[in-house]
Amino acid sequence: MNYTFQFGAVFAAWPLLLKGTWITIQLSVLAMLGGLAVAIACAWGKTAGPRALRWVINTYIEVIRNTPFLVQLFFFFFALPAIGLRWSAHTAALTAMVVNLGAYATEIIRAGIESIPKGQIEAALALNLKRHEIFRFVILKPALKAIFPALTSQFILLMLSSAVVSVISADDLTSVAANLQSQTFRSFEIYIVVTVIYLVLALSFSALFKLVYQWGLSYPDRR
Repeated sequence: MNYTFQFGAVFAAWPLLLKGTWITIQLSVLAMLGGLAVAIACAWGKTAGPRALRWVINTYIEVIRNTPFLVQLFFFFFALPAIGLRWSAHTAALTAMVVNLGAYATEIIRAGIESIPKGQIEAALALNLKRHEIFRFVILKPALKAIFPALTSQFILLMLSSAVVSVISADDLTSVAANLQSQTFRSFEIYIVVTVIYLVLALSFSALFKLVYQWGLSYPDRR
């Protein structure tokens, strides 16, 4: 193989790569926060809500978990505008990521909630705590501690899956890489750099999640 590496054109476009990386980080963080909020609400509804609400949540989870993320993305960006709901590629991408993460994280959080011993809940009721206080302090926090590794793995997978949003022209890192490739024809060099950037992002998020765990969830488990 006689190939000459030429990274000059790639490094010359570092402002575009930096912008794409920042947009990827923004999408990922906002989707993580939004998806977590959706998941907590759905997990509560699935474990403590009325039957009709549980049926709606189960339908949502089954639809999302059994269809490709790419199809979901196309639905939000191409299908919904046909009925008058128009939004930007960035907003459609973020919405699809939140909805997708919410469905997967709901089952993770539900498993954590159901792992809490009933004796702890009964003790909280005996102390006359309100239902939302029991859910927040007695159920949710210990549940998050139990499922934190699985949840953070899902977060990182979401960040890596965000590369798919480039197909609807959202200006993320992968979209910038595709545009650079069409301009410079240095595919090998561009995607080596992009691979390294995604690797650094994944490792950085992993380190951040470890800090979050140490800060908020590393208390002794006395069960």
